Amino acid sequence: MDIIEILKAIVLGIVEGITEWLPVSSTGHMILVDEFLKLDVSKDFNDMFMVVVQLGAIMAVVVLYWKKLFPFGKKNNAHPLKKEGAGAYIKTDIFQMWFKTLVACIPAAVIGLLFDEWLEEHLLNPWVVAVALIVFGIAFIVIENWNKGRQPRINSIDDLTYKAALIIGAFQLIAAVFPGTSRSGATIVGALLIGISRTVAAEFTFYLAIPVMFGASLLKLVKFGMDFTSAELIILLTGMVVAFLVSIMVIKFLMDYIKKHDFKVFGWYRIILGALVLVYFAVR
Repeated sequence: MDIIEILKAIVLGIVEGITEWLPVSSTGHMILVDEFLKLDVSKDFNDMFMVVVQLGAIMAVVVLYWKKLFPFGKKNNAHPLKKEGAGAYIKTDIFQMWFKTLVACIPAAVIGLLFDEWLEEHLLNPWVVAVALIVFGIAFIVIENWNKGRQPRINSIDDLTYKAALIIGAFQLIAAVFPGTSRSGATIVGALLIGISRTVAAEFTFYLAIPVMFGASLLKLVKFGMDFTSAELIILLTGMVVAFLVSIMVIKFLMDYIKKHDFKVFGWYRIILGALVLVYFAVR
């Protein structure tokens, strides 16, 4: 197997690991990188790889937030279903978090299942990505300016209501329809608008990614047929492992960063990147 393809998978894994969690659109970056660094594989495998490599990134969330995600165990169970017996091992607060997460996933899941192929065929192109990058970049700057000095109403995942979760899910739907919006960017914008703190907005966005990415990846794997050559399997696993390792670092960085800073820098970055994408594909 050509070592060059492994190096390409490593680069793509790095890009995925960085851009999946920062609100800058992993889709936009992957499209750009794919222009200059195409894998020497079939189109079907390449399309599948661009989605399934996200599984590496999502496993970073599972590892980092395992204690907040696993709903069973008697130790450190502040909200048991019952004080004794089997109920003492059920963490009701974590189950509530998962129910809210699933509620938030409903809008995007319905649209994804019904219109996935149509959306990919008609909207997954550089022009839509570039416009979405710019529009949501402007939105970040405007909302952060509007939000300056305001005190958030919701400062913990436990305080998040089902209504708030559904509103965030509606914003996630925008990202599902328009590539380049950034799933994390859309949900964070929606969360800030309804008075959710930056840290809670980012953390809930991480949780939302778990069912969304697993679902999208499973759908792509089923369509691909799970029929890999050994070379294809190595490329996919390489990309996923690299995305996992990079995601660990990026998630930690982001959570530290937003404790002291707002999201405007990401808004400016999106605007500049969107403009570069428009110029590049206009003159190509």
